[in-house]
Amino acid sequence: MELKTGENDEGRRLDRVLRKALSGCSLSLIHRLLRQGRVSVDGKSAAPSQRIKAGALITVDAVIPHVPDTARRAAGLSSQTPALPPILWQGGGLIVFNKPEGLAVHGPGGLDGMARAFLAGSLPPSLSFRPGPLHRLDKPSSGLIVFSTGIEGARRFSALLREQRLKKYYLAVVEGRVAKDALWRDELFRDKAAQKTFAVKPGEGKTALTKVSPLAVTPPGAGEACTLLLAEITTGRTHQIRAQAAAHGHPLAGDRKYGARSLSGGKRGFLLHAWKLELRETSPELSADTFPPSITAPPPAAFLEWIRTLFGETAADDLRAGVLHLTDDEL
Repeated sequence: MELKTGENDEGRRLDRVLRKALSGCSLSLIHRLLRQGRVSVDGKSAAPSQRIKAGALITVDAVIPHVPDTARRAAGLSSQTPALPPILWQGGGLIVFNKPEGLAVHGPGGLDGMARAFLAGSLPPSLSFRPGPLHRLDKPSSGLIVFSTGIEGARRFSALLREQRLKKYYLAVVEGRVAKDALWRDELFRDKAAQKTFAVKPGEGKTALTKVSPLAVTPPGAGEACTLLLAEITTGRTHQIRAQAAAHGHPLAGDRKYGARSLSGGKRGFLLHAWKLELRETSPELSADTFPPSITAPPPAAFLEWIRTLFGETAADDLRAGVLHLTDDEL
């Protein structure tokens, strides 16, 4: 079998390219072929860790089961699959969607399969690269989520996250009344068996930092006491906002998993919207073509209706217009 590499395979390890390209093979078989010297690159024996160049010819001396790429792209999609969410920005090897509440990112019928089907035929051939999400967003949450459409875009965005050069803002409705701005600093531990994140003692978890600022508070005597928060997360722990809000006595309203009551009116789940990504500072390697100064995801109509119900017309109109009555200094 001969495999030709493309521009989105550039710089990847040979073993990782093969894991993607030979999806019909077990990992143990791929490593056995490499150990036995039955894989070559441009006619020369190659180590698993060798970095691959675009345009290289990989030869595998074995009969490999074929899994059509079209079948992988179509996996999980059906006539019942929702329409592709709005595209907020595309360029520089990235595409940004405004994900609706209730749409999973992964799995059958998820956004990853929808994105791959949408991008099919528009991307250069690649043995190992597949478009995919570059950060997390829970199924019950709405808002912006960034997918890669090229390996360089994926590396650039991952570096921005790793170096904390992006401000990540969320809109969240929490139980109780939060009176003033605060910096939540906690150590979080992820219990994979329970699929839940807990605040733990120092030294027992990973640091999580979230700045919160109240935007609107339910008036006294209005029934359920709730606060609409603007949350800026500096770190990116799984369920970070949900776990920290609960640890500070203000779980997301409706988030039963983290100890909140159900929302009235039959609303299932909670209200959390990934609202905005913003560069902390510009730099020479970034331009309007590779990553814009900021990207904003308008809240969905259902989210705004809940804001209107809980906090009044003014709060909903402000969110719709993107007016939050805050400055960076106030955060």
